[in-house]
Amino acid sequence: MQGKPEMTTEGGSLQMMGLSSKPAWAQTWHLWTVIMPRRSITGRLVFGKVWRRHDGRRWIYKAFIELP
Repeated sequence: MQGKPEMTTEGGSLQMMGLSSKPAWAQTWHLWTVIMPRRSITGRLVFGKVWRRHDGRRWIYKAFIELP
């Protein structure tokens, strides 16, 4: 059958081949207000408005720079 994803069982869990396991919101950057300082991708502390994305294990932060 063409156009339908294949389904396989590995290790007792069902996997859909050809589909992303992450939800759509986890693959996009969100503008977020940080009250407590967080570590950015480069390891620097960020606070205020930042870009935030989930990589499947943890949140990743990037500095938000406003254009004049």
